[in-house]
Amino acid sequence: MIRSIFDVYGAPVLVIFFVLLFFLESNYQLRKRVQGRWKRIIINFIVSIPAFLLLRLMLIPAMVWLAVKNQSWHIGLNQLFDAAPLIEGAIAFLLLDYSNYLWHILLHKLPVLWRFHLVHHCDLDLDITTAFRFHFGELVGSVLFRGAAVVLIGASPVAVLIYEIAFEAATQFHHSNLKMPFRLEKTLNFLVVTPRMHGIHHSVVKRETDSNYAIVFSVWDRIHRTVRLNVPQNRIITGVPSYADESELTIGRLFKLPFTKIRPWPSVGHGASGDEKKENRNQLEK
Repeated sequence: MIRSIFDVYGAPVLVIFFVLLFFLESNYQLRKRVQGRWKRIIINFIVSIPAFLLLRLMLIPAMVWLAVKNQSWHIGLNQLFDAAPLIEGAIAFLLLDYSNYLWHILLHKLPVLWRFHLVHHCDLDLDITTAFRFHFGELVGSVLFRGAAVVLIGASPVAVLIYEIAFEAATQFHHSNLKMPFRLEKTLNFLVVTPRMHGIHHSVVKRETDSNYAIVFSVWDRIHRTVRLNVPQNRIITGVPSYADESELTIGRLFKLPFTKIRPWPSVGHGASGDEKKENRNQLEK
């Protein structure tokens, strides 16, 4: 099932989507780069290799296996009612996305998880290659949480695979450095997470990083009031302020980073004044 759905259809779609976004962000840049692009591509690609292998060989098989076994266990929300397969699939898709919103918050709030997620956030630029820059340890941890979510939701194996393809595509899209027409992106953002929205999440300002956790649908941030959309992109400095030295962010050190003493996040601000509440207005700014 994984081969026939994810490998045959999902993987080619994701590769084509990557090439398209890579080309578009190369020609329509949203944020100015501070690092050499090809040096970052090499670093992010090598760091991503163990995570890619674990994604395909451990995480996806584990989630699908649990979904298959759950058809006999009859555990989870979708096991509590009878509905058409499309309705059950849509419910499972939404809840899987919500569970990943919660997982993303845990990655930031629990110190043991943050030390692995930090590898993703300490990238000094933000583009489509950042979408793959995850430490393999984070993938190992996600097996437990995301596997449990599959069972508790009662998602079918097909729903799990379709959501995973959408998850990967959304991650590529909102990490990209693509400058879209402002009105188009503002409209899209009512439904899905966009590059401007997720760019704020990668800011060195802690209150901005502690927002915009959603993966596919932006509604989860709006419901839980973790949305922050009115930060101009030209004011955003990407990265983690205690890991701002490019010379430290080598391939070897990124692999070792979660197993070292993690530096605290120093106070960093944009220097802007005004009512803090105004920063939570539900609007994008150019």
